[in-house]
Amino acid sequence: MTKFTFEPLAVPDLIVIKPTVHGDARGFFLETYRADEFAAAGITNTFVQDNHSHSTQGVLRGLHFQKTHPQAKLIRCMTGCIFDVGVDLRPDSQTYGRWAGVELSSENHWSLFIPKGFAHGFLVLSPEVDVEYQCDEYYHPEDEGGLLWNDPTVGIAWPIPVGSAPVLSGKDQQWPTLAEWEKR
Repeated sequence: MTKFTFEPLAVPDLIVIKPTVHGDARGFFLETYRADEFAAAGITNTFVQDNHSHSTQGVLRGLHFQKTHPQAKLIRCMTGCIFDVGVDLRPDSQTYGRWAGVELSSENHWSLFIPKGFAHGFLVLSPEVDVEYQCDEYYHPEDEGGLLWNDPTVGIAWPIPVGSAPVLSGKDQQWPTLAEWEKR
């Protein structure tokens, strides 16, 4: 019996993974990963690092990537809700510069697979969140790159309430636009 549904987003290499949830009066059980079913869906990455991020409402993290050691990521929201986004930075891709996003939450139990060559970011929609993600490459601080979260050329439709501004790190406020990145 298949335990997952794999659904591509508007940028087809970004894949939402929907698990089969078994619930009853005690709570629920689900598998979050199975190498055989992921491989059958074309996700054959070997994950080598797990990360856990805790944030509060309005925090926007991203858009991050590694320049020469790109990471594929498998992202899940353990508590709360986020709007999770991937931006295609693969120069030869038909979807270069395009983005797609999806709401991940502790209620829907979905995951998002982001392949190598994408920038990644998320906006916290609930009062608090815990996000866990697996990476298929180790983090190299000297290799860190990023794109400006609100680059008008990329045009991410972040669900930020009118009259609000996201909470950003100093670094995330300073990343270049895609056009500036291409000139480097």
